[in-house]
Parts: sequence; C-alpha cells; structure tokens
Amino acid sequence: MGDHAGMIHVIATITVKPGKRDAFLAEFHRVVPDVLAEDGCLAYGPAIDTPSGIPVQPALRQDVVVVIEQWSDLAALRLHLEAPHMAAYRERVKDLVAGVQLQVLQPA
Repeated sequence: MGDHAGMIHVIATITVKPGKRDAFLAEFHRVVPDVLAEDGCLAYGPAIDTPSGIPVQPALRQDVVVVIEQWSDLAALRLHLEAPHMAAYRERVKDLVAGVQLQVLQPA
C-alpha cells in the first residue's frame, strides 16, 4: 500500500432519531460506493453495536451508527467533506439524524 505516514483514521459516531436507524442506513449505503471511489479513501463503512457477552462492552446503542473510515491523508478527508455526493447525502438524512461526532486520528 506504500507509505502511510500521512494516513488518518476517522470514527464518525452518528446518533439517529429513535427508530430511524434502518432508514438512515438505507440512505447511507447509497453513498458508500461514491465515497469508496474518492481519491485517498482506503476504507469507509457503517457499523452498529452487536451483543458480545463481553463484560466490558457498554449497553447496546439502538440509535447509533459508527462509520469507520481510513484516508490517505487529511487533504483527502477535507475533499470528501466537500464532495457534492456528501452534500446530497446530508440533505437526504437531515431529518433522520440527531447528532454527529467526528474523531480524526493518526496511527500511533
């Protein structure tokens, strides 16, 4: 994969309105292929809590979707956030989403 000195990880935690997670995921999956096709996108996909029986796992969050992303560098992420398909996606999900928290991380 080459030199990943500039690679970053992004964890986006999206809280949806009660009972809206399935509708949100349907819209989210529509934009995933466009994002994966972006220059610098190494990984991009949604995940939801799953029961594990592991004691340290907190209570399952029924109204949360976590998006796990990898980008070649911060510039690629910035371009992603400005992409037209992301603006269209945000418009489609605005009535489903209660809040978004973004963590931008570098390998340590």
